[in-house]
Order: sequence, then structure tokens, then C-alpha cells
Amino acid sequence: MSADSPIDARIPLAKAPGFRWDAADAYLFDIDGTLLNSRDGVHYNAFHNAVRQFFGVSSKIDRVPLHGNTDLGIIRAVLRRQGVSDAEIDAKLPLMTAAMCAEVERNAAGMRPELCPSVKELLRRLDAAGKLLAVASGNLETIAWKKLEASGLRPFFAFGSFSDRRELRADIIRWGVDEAQRRLGSAAAVYVVGDTPSDIQAARAASVPVIAVATGIFSLQELKSHRPDLCVACCTVLLELSH
Repeated sequence: MSADSPIDARIPLAKAPGFRWDAADAYLFDIDGTLLNSRDGVHYNAFHNAVRQFFGVSSKIDRVPLHGNTDLGIIRAVLRRQGVSDAEIDAKLPLMTAAMCAEVERNAAGMRPELCPSVKELLRRLDAAGKLLAVASGNLETIAWKKLEASGLRPFFAFGSFSDRRELRADIIRWGVDEAQRRLGSAAAVYVVGDTPSDIQAARAASVPVIAVATGIFSLQELKSHRPDLCVACCTVLLELSH
């Protein structure tokens, strides 16, 4: 859904009984498809150039599941498909990811992120309410922050959990939850906000509630089938629910 797409109020919500979306102390937001959608080739091209430079592989990432995956997971899937061993991948991965990040930094001026509907308004409201805001993304850290800087969202977020050190999305979410509770106290309520079934599953693995938004490639019906605590078309609906 683009930032200009109208919200259809007839679309039903999927909501767990008694769930209040604004009751958390901290929120972990996915980036791609949740906060924004990239309308440029900066991240995409950095993938391909690094894979070709370090492994001599020209295979595209398009046939690999991208949404809900992590940068490291995507790299591994592309290279395994080309017969590259995990041992070789692991040996070269640090240099490859550093090259990816360096290329993105060089080309950051070309980033054209498109904010998902009402994202900035939602973040402002949560920030004004004293909520701790963070990102939990499958992106590499440098690339994630560059996207958020280009979109104007960077100042809202206190910290992030990324795929540099945690290849699995569940581990990314779990670390983010632990860090939020380290900062706020172990009793702090932490919610995840994401746009893919993988976000829902990762939140479940971390034993925290999850809000699903259909602003990525997955439809409201697809997301509802995974039984998030709340499923909405976009963040505009969250703002409307709090009126």
C-alpha cells in the first residue's frame, strides 16, 4: 500500500480479545514494508555487487524470499543455490557485509524511501506518550540506519536490533525485547510491529504481542491467518482506534 492509498474503513480488523494496541511501554518496529518501502536500487545493488565481488556469483536475489528474511539469510540462500559451501560463506561474510554497507553509505544520497501511511504521525504520538521506540530489522545495521535517516525517521528510535550479529529474525526480535526490558525494567510490556508472517512468528517465539500491518506484500487476510494480536490495513487505522 502506498502512502497515497485510501484507507477502506470497511476492511475488518483482527483483534485479540481485550488487546489494546497503545498499552505497551516499548515498541519494536520492522523497517521494510512496515515503516517504509524503498523506491530505489541502493540496497539491492549493494547485494549484487558484493556477491559478485567476493564469490564471483552473478545470480540475482529476486527468486529468493526477501520479505521477512534477513540480509544474512538472503545472502546465504543465494550462495547456497549456486553451490557455495557454508564454510566459504562464513569465511567471507564479514568482508562482504562490510563492502555492502560501505557501498550503501557512498550512495545514500540516492535513497528514495516512501513512508507507509501515517507512520510519522504514529511515531510522534507514541514518542509524546513516553514510549520507548526501537527498530528490529533484518537489514544490516548501517543500511537500516541509512534508510531511516533518508526517511527522516531516525530521531524517533533509541536503538536497533539487526542481522549483523543475529541471522535469524526470531533472535533479532528476542534481543530487541531483552534490550527494551533492560532499559525499562523486566516487567516492561514490549510489542512488535511488522508486516510479514515472519514478524508474527518471531514475536511469538519471543513471547511478546505483535501488531501486523498490511503495508508490505502480504494482504490483510494473509496476515490475519497467522493470528497476530491485532491486524490492520495500515498505521492510519491504529490512530483511528485511539480516538
